[in-house]
Amino acid sequence: MSARTSALDTLIFGVDIQSGDVRGDAPSYAVVAFDGEHIDKDVVSYRKLRRLIGREEPDILATDNVYELAADKDALVGFLRELPSDTTLVQVTGAQRPEPLSRVASRHGVPYGKKPMKEAEAAARLAAGNVGHEVSAFTNTTRVKVSRGRSTGKGGWSADRYTRRIHGAVRKRAREIESNLDGAGLEYEQNVTEKYGGYSSAVFVVEADPHEIPVSTGRAGDVRVEMERERTDGIEFEPLAKRRDHVLVGIDPGTTTAVAIVGIDGEVLDVLSTRTADTAAVIEWIIERGRPFVVAADVRPMPNTVEKIRRSFDAASWVPGTDLPIDEKQHRTREVGYDNDHERDALAAALFAHDDHADQFERIARKTPARIDTGEVIARVVGGESLEAVFDSYREDDGGGEEGSTEHTESERSPEQKRIATLETQVERLKNHTNDLKGTVEERDERIADLEDDLSKRRSEERKEIRRKREITRLERETDRLERERDEAREERDALSEKLDRLKELWKLDHSNFADVDGEKRDLIPVKPIEKFTMDAIERAEEAYGLSKGDVILLRDASGAGPKTARRLAESPPRVVLKNGGLSDSADEILFEAGIPVGDASEVTVQEVDELAVARESEVEAVIESWRDRAEERRREQNASMVDQVISEHRAESR
Repeated sequence: MSARTSALDTLIFGVDIQSGDVRGDAPSYAVVAFDGEHIDKDVVSYRKLRRLIGREEPDILATDNVYELAADKDALVGFLRELPSDTTLVQVTGAQRPEPLSRVASRHGVPYGKKPMKEAEAAARLAAGNVGHEVSAFTNTTRVKVSRGRSTGKGGWSADRYTRRIHGAVRKRAREIESNLDGAGLEYEQNVTEKYGGYSSAVFVVEADPHEIPVSTGRAGDVRVEMERERTDGIEFEPLAKRRDHVLVGIDPGTTTAVAIVGIDGEVLDVLSTRTADTAAVIEWIIERGRPFVVAADVRPMPNTVEKIRRSFDAASWVPGTDLPIDEKQHRTREVGYDNDHERDALAAALFAHDDHADQFERIARKTPARIDTGEVIARVVGGESLEAVFDSYREDDGGGEEGSTEHTESERSPEQKRIATLETQVERLKNHTNDLKGTVEERDERIADLEDDLSKRRSEERKEIRRKREITRLERETDRLERERDEAREERDALSEKLDRLKELWKLDHSNFADVDGEKRDLIPVKPIEKFTMDAIERAEEAYGLSKGDVILLRDASGAGPKTARRLAESPPRVVLKNGGLSDSADEILFEAGIPVGDASEVTVQEVDELAVARESEVEAVIESWRDRAEERRREQNASMVDQVISEHRAESR
């Protein structure tokens, strides 16, 4: 094949096996290059065919059977993987159960011959006419993997430095790819595996074909970049012609525009929601997916944007009698997948429009002969033509009737013509009645508009009244809250005042040289309680009311103290320690050596006032005197014990 044809922008290769078998050693293929006008033909080997496809990058590679190019499904997947990114493989004879090529060519009026070159040409012409199914084994999602280009087990430097350098290079390359993807505006997900010094690998799942991704693959130094399209579950066949079927379109305009495409059979074909596309882009998107003959909205009247799109297609309009309620839209779209409320509204408009016309579609389909495109007939009837007029146009296209036919006079009309005349009279009468009904509807619409204005005003007044009542309720609640806070503050003030009076009395007791202390209270002294004989409890007491030299200390629970705790208490030596429970031997020894009297709290009458307490000084002095007597006896015993020990040691040394 000499050179690429260029009469049109689209280049199509039609291929049919010439001799041999793809499962054998040396199959050959008849190849036809077709651009809509010119044709080039050649016979090439399988290997040369692959090189030719790679060099010319045709838009479509058409064949009557894809398994003439690959031995099995695995081989077909490999063949599809190696095709240029812009080349589509098309099987023109159908999907999994292809028809004979001769039948398909005859149905579409394409020249056909049994020789391989003729079959290749027929395949190319059929694909040019949008006939056939696109064959695919991949989604439009691509995995880009960045990994180490060499093992981390070797290196001229130390192992750590070598590994850190490789992982750092992987991270640097991953960030470059991330920047390129962001710059190209591509959507992707990233998953990195962090290792010492950087990344050991990074995987990008990109929503695009490989040729759309600005990333070069291969190994460069310490980094390897691989790119692979994600597989589908199997081999998929997608019809080329589905994009030009007649469809119903539902549109929800606004900041986010949503469009839904529904087929004549009621199947949802596609949904779009976008915040960036303008009206021209939306129209282009619709054109790629079908020929709209009904454009629908979910509100009445039809929004200007939707009306503009409808006029661009010269399609019929559909709007509900009143705005579709949300619950009805949710119910109608419950079995259809959508991503947001805008898509739901567009889908509901299209589906309700289809429901409204469904009976009409069925009647037209039953009456339409098999040789006529049912979708075309439905679109023309919905657009305003009568069914008979549409059929007449097809008969005129077929040659206008048999030769020798004569015109009938009025008296010679056939029963069909009489029936048509009767129906036309009925149609005229119905049109007149329709005009009358439209006038009535307009009057009612005006009345409804007036009532809606009145209702809107009343609702506005009701909302104002509701807001006023809510504000009054809020202020009343705020007043009640402030009054409660005031009462609580007064109660707290009274309690603090009483407490202050008691504290003043205690302060006077602690400063007995003041002349204004009552005589009855001169024998009282303050006592400072400590909850437990622990470091934390001592610190809390120090923080609450301070511990100083000469205090009378009350240990509510004296058990469990060790040497450290006892030394902490002895730092500001108290006058006496009144204890509840027994002291440990170590704590008792430290307090004894520090000369701090210790006595049982049961020997003193302690009166507690909140967190402080008072006791009779005479009773405290009695406890101190008792301790002194015990201490003197204890010292004598210790001295005697020491003397006995010295004598024993001296005798032992003498022996």
